[in-house]
Amino acid sequence: MNRNNRQDLLWCPVARTAELIGNKWTPLILRDLSEGKRRFSQLERSLCGISPKTLSERLKRLEEAEVLTRRCYPEVPPRVEYALTPKGAALMPVIESMRQFGQHWLPEADCDPESELAGIGQNQDRS
Repeated sequence: MNRNNRQDLLWCPVARTAELIGNKWTPLILRDLSEGKRRFSQLERSLCGISPKTLSERLKRLEEAEVLTRRCYPEVPPRVEYALTPKGAALMPVIESMRQFGQHWLPEADCDPESELAGIGQNQDRS
């Protein structure tokens, strides 16, 4: 059976989980919410480089998947807080495994664009 199309892949629990959290920002949103409730602005500040539109889309998707809750308070200005559900908390071992993998296999120097630029030309043959 050919499992090349997306729908065929979703029979697999790993593929379904990757579909849910396998983009650039979602694991980082979950990481931040693991520490407790957060407001949109707090998440936006923590996630350097994320656009408000992308953050809104990711939060909405996670809410629809019942990974987080969105609670609105009737205040002026309006206050909205996001928190993990039990389903979201169940993803924390996955996020922690990603953290451990990154610490062990991806040293900070490997992730820092400035250190990559500083290393350009250092290993060139000078003969």
